Amino acid sequence: MNDWWGSTDGLTVCSHSALVQVGMVLPVQGRMVVARLDGARMPDDSHVFYEFADALLVPRYFGWNWDALSDCLRDLNWLPAEQYLVVVENAARLLSDNLADRHTLFRMLDRAVRHWASSLGKKPVAFKVLLVCDDDQASPLRQEIANSIGPQAR
Repeated sequence: MNDWWGSTDGLTVCSHSALVQVGMVLPVQGRMVVARLDGARMPDDSHVFYEFADALLVPRYFGWNWDALSDCLRDLNWLPAEQYLVVVENAARLLSDNLADRHTLFRMLDRAVRHWASSLGKKPVAFKVLLVCDDDQASPLRQEIANSIGPQAR
């Protein structure tokens, strides 16, 4: 996780027992928004929309569908910050009964990470996603993400 905030890595899987130096995962300075979610509370898409809407304080016009969530993850103008961190605890339980939706969410989160990292005429903004799971779930989860979004997953 060297210079994690300065990297353009997509989704990062971290097991509960992983030893991480705090200084490597905290941004240097600036305003930071942290959205902490629990994969165990997101068994289906409606719960995913609710949990993300609640954690990111989405506007009332939020459409409660995948396109609306994707748009909000790549906008966040109502929640200005220099860094965004989305932490999903119990990530292996996220959408565990619907792998198609789970892969949709992984791809959507990865697109959001890459969107914020590209400058598009503006200063790039760090948008990180940390998926926390049990030790025995980390490797399978990394592989699943790689299969969902490609080799850039960590």
